[in-house]
Amino acid sequence: MSQETPQDRTQLTISPSSTIHVPECLYVDFEEGDPRDPTNFSLCRKWVITVTACAFTCIVASAADSFSMGYQSMIRDLNCTEFEATVALSLYALGFSIVPLVTSSFSEEVGRMPLYIVSSSVFMLTEVMVALSPNIQTVMIARALGGAFGSTGATLVGGTVADIWKPQERGLPMSLFALAAVASTGLGAVIASWIEANPRLEWRWIQWIHAMFTGTYFISVLLFMQETRSSIILSRIAHKLRGETGDDKYRSKAEVEKPSLWQMTKVSCTRPIYLLLTEPAVQSFSLWIGFTWGVVYCLVESVSPEFKLLYGFNVGETGTVFVTLILGSFIGFFANLYWQEPMYRKNYDKKAQEARLYLPCVAALLLPIGMFIYAWTASPNIPWIVPLIGLTIFMSGAFVIYLVVFLYLADCYGSYASSALAGQSLSRNLSACVFPLFTPQMFAHLTFKWATTLFALVALGMVPIPYVLFFYGYKIRQRSRFSRMVLESEATETQVTKS
Repeated sequence: MSQETPQDRTQLTISPSSTIHVPECLYVDFEEGDPRDPTNFSLCRKWVITVTACAFTCIVASAADSFSMGYQSMIRDLNCTEFEATVALSLYALGFSIVPLVTSSFSEEVGRMPLYIVSSSVFMLTEVMVALSPNIQTVMIARALGGAFGSTGATLVGGTVADIWKPQERGLPMSLFALAAVASTGLGAVIASWIEANPRLEWRWIQWIHAMFTGTYFISVLLFMQETRSSIILSRIAHKLRGETGDDKYRSKAEVEKPSLWQMTKVSCTRPIYLLLTEPAVQSFSLWIGFTWGVVYCLVESVSPEFKLLYGFNVGETGTVFVTLILGSFIGFFANLYWQEPMYRKNYDKKAQEARLYLPCVAALLLPIGMFIYAWTASPNIPWIVPLIGLTIFMSGAFVIYLVVFLYLADCYGSYASSALAGQSLSRNLSACVFPLFTPQMFAHLTFKWATTLFALVALGMVPIPYVLFFYGYKIRQRSRFSRMVLESEATETQVTKS
């Protein structure tokens, strides 16, 4: 039995329920073509929401590395050591690795929009806190809080894209999300280096200017963003109907079937770690992206002193070296858009999810090649443009890995994708936290050339990862518990569709 409320254009279905204290429920759901359904938003509205969401990723990514550009003046003003400054850098990444495990379930309880508002506003306050810090301890606390709230907002972006774009439409929006995350790492360093080079600005103004951008973003959230989580929208519609009719039977399925916040938080904290420890696809990609992201942070630490020593660059010029991160990201972006995506569509019927891995097989070779070039050409006798070419090649590969890890794991794990992605995010950001802590000692003892060569050799050892998954990924997933459940579900859906 069903009935329709014309003024609300909402489909209502009666279904018995034992989870609430009413004999039966009138389930509220979207009709086909309902404009309140996020997947039915206009194309213009979808792109406004996508760009606004990705802008927060730009802000938090640029804040990670822009901070390190102000080391010189901050160490002088706060009378701290370089290691203490590096700890503040690492605490930011630590917040990114751990906090989303706890906060990721909050959006299911309160929706996306409140978290965007809270995350962006508090993140801005942490930047102000850094700018006003009288000592390095305050800086450390502020950076840890910045990583916590910045990560909460940044992890929402992938969910927002999934809310409003259908699976076959998500290629370009997800590519833009990855581009914002990786390219902004270099953009923040470039801008901050020239702020640091100005003796009237230096490290505090890096934070003040960043806070201004974040404040502007906060206003854009209020103006352009809106709730995109369908379960929250349906719950609000049901609440409105209960108020208008006085009938408590109007419910959304999320209100009836949704577990408690404690249960959701428990699952969001434990399942990613379980997948990380038991699922070969998650393990291999997490190891790969974790190492790659750690090396990116090591390069952030080493590029400035290396180019100052070898080529006599000043602070602003060494920061400009990070244009290679931006350029490499754009190369990877267009390679994915114009080569990987067509290959994926062409070969999906034959290779299934492994059709995502054509470009990563190339990227696996680019990582060690780029690092070897950078390690062995950084010399006063060789023009500075040559090691920059090596960095650009490396970043092209790093971008591809960063993007494809989202797409491949999301394809492979279906309803468990958020947990699989949270597992790789934990590995990636823990590496970003740990690697900078040993980078100065490593480069001091091994020299820039041999330390980077060591990283290149490790990257060379990881080259087989995408090739093994490309040829044997389906068989490996058949033997894994969660992957097998997804494969069985897909097979059932295919049979139903054919019948």
